[in-house]
Amino acid sequence: MIRVGLADDQRLFTAGLAMVIDSQPDMAVVWEADDGSAAIERQRADPVDLLLMDVRMPGTDGLTATRALVDAGERCRIVVLTTFDVDEYVVEGIEAGAAGFLLKNTPPEELLEALRTVHRGDSVISASSTGRLLRHVRPLLGGRSGPFAPADRATRRALESLTPREREVLALMARGLTNTEIRDLLVLSMPTVKTHVGNVLHKTGSRDRVQAVLFAFRAGVVDRDELLRDR
Repeated sequence: MIRVGLADDQRLFTAGLAMVIDSQPDMAVVWEADDGSAAIERQRADPVDLLLMDVRMPGTDGLTATRALVDAGERCRIVVLTTFDVDEYVVEGIEAGAAGFLLKNTPPEELLEALRTVHRGDSVISASSTGRLLRHVRPLLGGRSGPFAPADRATRRALESLTPREREVLALMARGLTNTEIRDLLVLSMPTVKTHVGNVLHKTGSRDRVQAVLFAFRAGVVDRDELLRDR
């Protein structure tokens, strides 16, 4: 059973979210919190496997709470909940240690699959939202358009350490492809794909798949204009 915690001050939203999650035989919402401090306290008292954390809440915000939980070594995987129109902190949340992000209007089926994906140890960044996310955070990341334009020396060294196949895999990850989709596209075995993904994460210093996507964006591994185009 996947134990889930919800941290959001919008009670109507969390009630609907809890209803969707509790409808599944392999998931259960264990507790809800209306700000970051309450989420930290509840996680310490009654640990969950997954924590869905809103970015903007009164009192302690979601980013501060995420960083505190990760720094404290809490084992829960944190997914940032965001609304692009008001939240400009997705990158900071990921860098704080969140396993990914979900839009608050994510369809229930996608939400449930995303939670299972994160619980398996992967990160959530879908092909349908990658371009929109990167367009939104582009001013925060800086850099110019065009392929292969490393932002700094460290990024250049990390990029040069990748084999051609690993760079190809990174580009596909940046476009939001799953391991299964990469396997089918490149005609590789799943163990081989996982090895390439693991090497990419290690060589780029990325904690998870989401950070690898941000690295790819900074480094210009994919054409930014193409990636930022509406999907």
